[in-house]
Amino acid sequence: MNTTTPTPTPVTIVGAGLGGLVLARVLHLHGIPATVHESDPSPDARSQGGQLDMHEADGQAALAAAGLTEEFRAIIHEGAEALRVLDRHGEVLLDEPDDGQAHRPEVLRGDLRRILLDSLPEGTVRWGHKLTAVRPLGSGRHELTFADGSTVTTGLLVGADGAWSKVRPLVSAATPTYTDTTFVETYLHDVDARHPAAARAVGAGALLAPSPGKGINAHREAGGIIHTYVQLTRPADWFDAIDFTDARAAKARIAAEFDGWAPELTALITDGESAPVARMIHTLPDDHRWDRVPGVTLLGDAAHLMPPSGDGANLAMFDGAELGRAIAAHPGDVEAALASYEEAMFARTSPFYGDAREILDLCLGDRAPHSLVDFFTAAGETVREAAGA
Repeated sequence: MNTTTPTPTPVTIVGAGLGGLVLARVLHLHGIPATVHESDPSPDARSQGGQLDMHEADGQAALAAAGLTEEFRAIIHEGAEALRVLDRHGEVLLDEPDDGQAHRPEVLRGDLRRILLDSLPEGTVRWGHKLTAVRPLGSGRHELTFADGSTVTTGLLVGADGAWSKVRPLVSAATPTYTDTTFVETYLHDVDARHPAAARAVGAGALLAPSPGKGINAHREAGGIIHTYVQLTRPADWFDAIDFTDARAAKARIAAEFDGWAPELTALITDGESAPVARMIHTLPDDHRWDRVPGVTLLGDAAHLMPPSGDGANLAMFDGAELGRAIAAHPGDVEAALASYEEAMFARTSPFYGDAREILDLCLGDRAPHSLVDFFTAAGETVREAAGA
């Protein structure tokens, strides 16, 4: 076991996700040292997930605050904003091509993480540091213990460690609850040559094929890849009964729920070339917040976990940028910085809980897929009106 004498560090960030890295980058630009502790042993230890659409008001604003707009523009997947909605029979109900305006450009999460990592001084991220315990020391200081036995003390601790945050219990007793919905993830490769029917169904960007209680979502990624999320509203024990270590049997069990669907849609499941992964969707209570606790705060999913709606990564990144700016704006006064950040963050994220539930209902509620088509049609009309078209 490796042990070290506890050493103080000005800002300690737990979690090298997008939000934590944006925070570290903004602090670096302001000359404030920070250390990021990440449980993964290396940057490439696991897949970083699929594509993200970056919103102007938060994700893109965070990247601007981090001084990385040019690097961000270089990794955009051109054409990926195209969207189509199909019914279970493969009939196209909505088809919106990418108009080239890049209002919400798509980028791979892994590429985005890479440009953030490359922007930080060497040694900022401590890989292979899995947090096992946090102990308050008083006066806003905390001692962190990691799986390798090493410890560190800090005067400002930020939990950017996601849904199952080990920092959250310092400020809140809230725990994530299962939403009764799980996304099963799989991939197809070299799709135009090897899976032409599925490739045609998905098109150039995103495919949504929703129905009550279940749906198939897919996104074309760079390099001829289709990334699929199969949505199912089922209790946790239904998924527990599936052996996901047996990829063939797991795919067959999931595909059986879509009996009678168009074969070009079910092929996104049955032809999957990666082992299916079940991602159970959890949420924190609506309007999750906490009383000010000296020396510690949260950002991203650790602070406001909610069902996927396209906003999570954007909100986490904006949290990181805003927290970094608040710390820089209150030199020597950690509590003023954290109070300012939290007050604004609570107000900013509160409406998104309802939005996330609405998106989940549009996709899996009783009126799907037509509820989703109506939503996108109304949203498109609003955009056109705002543009004066």
